[in-house]
Amino acid sequence: MARVYVVDDNELLQDSLREALIREEHQVETFSDPVEALVALKKQRCDVLISDLKMPRMDGITFMKEALVLDRDLTVILMTAFASVSTAVQAMKVGAFDYLQKPFEADEITVLVERAYQHRCLRADNEALRTSLHDRQQDRQMVGQSRLWREVRQRCEQVAASSATVLVMGESGTGKELVAREVHRLSPRADRPLLAVNCAALSSNLLESELFGHERGAFTGADRPRKGRFELADGGTLLLDEISEMALPLQSKLLRVLQERQFERVGSSATQTVDVRVIATTNRDLREWVRAGKFREDLYYRLHVLPMQLPPLRERREDIPLLVDYFLESIARRDGRPKVTVESAALRMLRDYHWPGNVRELENVCERSVVMAGDRILRSSVLEPWLSGESSTTMQEGTPNLRPGRMLDDMERQLIERMLIQFNGHREKTARALGIGVRTLGMKLKKWHEEARKAG
Repeated sequence: MARVYVVDDNELLQDSLREALIREEHQVETFSDPVEALVALKKQRCDVLISDLKMPRMDGITFMKEALVLDRDLTVILMTAFASVSTAVQAMKVGAFDYLQKPFEADEITVLVERAYQHRCLRADNEALRTSLHDRQQDRQMVGQSRLWREVRQRCEQVAASSATVLVMGESGTGKELVAREVHRLSPRADRPLLAVNCAALSSNLLESELFGHERGAFTGADRPRKGRFELADGGTLLLDEISEMALPLQSKLLRVLQERQFERVGSSATQTVDVRVIATTNRDLREWVRAGKFREDLYYRLHVLPMQLPPLRERREDIPLLVDYFLESIARRDGRPKVTVESAALRMLRDYHWPGNVRELENVCERSVVMAGDRILRSSVLEPWLSGESSTTMQEGTPNLRPGRMLDDMERQLIERMLIQFNGHREKTARALGIGVRTLGMKLKKWHEEARKAG
């Protein structure tokens, strides 16, 4: 069922079109004045706009252009007399969906409106798909055979069939987004969009616009209407990553959407209804945040319908060899290079490490090993400086650890390794960032590879 606006100064034609379209169960509003129709479009969207080409106060083409500024996805059908067919064809090049030559039968307009509405829906689906693909990171698998990870996979299957809100909790790097995507993949909504928003990455005002969209002129820089993630994810799933970072005023608006499935775009009074499943993630203890007044208690209980707690990597160490093999295989396939193998001593070192950064830190170490393993073998002598307790601090703070007794050569090596990772192993970019020559960088890498080979 489409919402259709009919704009024509002939009231007899208005009544005829209204009756024909209502019989097809469309919602219809009629206007004699195109200026009044534009005012209505600012307040309430429509799906199909039917307009006469010749009208007082504003011609059909000018009216269409103004309407498309308000909603670029609007489908416009122009009605025209025979003498104006060439003008109507020209209007299609400007943005009209189609034109209809007067006089016409009722069946002609109902068929054309149905085609126009399907076209609008298809464009909306394509936009949602593009957004979903943009947000989607490279595919991840639920790698692991430990008891705890099997329980997580089983929990994903249990909650997937429901449309209730899911709250995924766990330390940073435990795979919360991976689990959220798995729940969506197993759900009846799998053929609809999965969109993600990082609540910690945007200011409160930008996050509100990102979630709910905005109208033209709602704020400085809003030069055209924009759909929000709730609107784009209609029928699908919306992932709210790091929900604890959302400001309190915005939390109340999110609560309303979860309770009533309704919202308004920023700068609009028109209420929209959506069917979206929300999956939220957090690395915080939300109960503590509620007690501290940083998170709404009512929103906490609305989110805490289907909770999932993810185990840290140190509690499922038996999965580490599988994860290492998966990451090294994926990196080799991505970069088109031979897969790095891991010697037994290095694998034991990986299993014994406490992994404060969890699976994400393990993946970073695998990325680094691909760059630094000169003979395609990851040895314990290469890993030892990274897992000595200094590497995680150094990487988080972004500066070398100036602990007394640290050798200058070790500091240089750590800095070069970090820059190589930053530039995905690109030696020329790394050398330029370090202020050294590519040849100098190559000689240092060769030296360290030889030292690692002899030590192994």
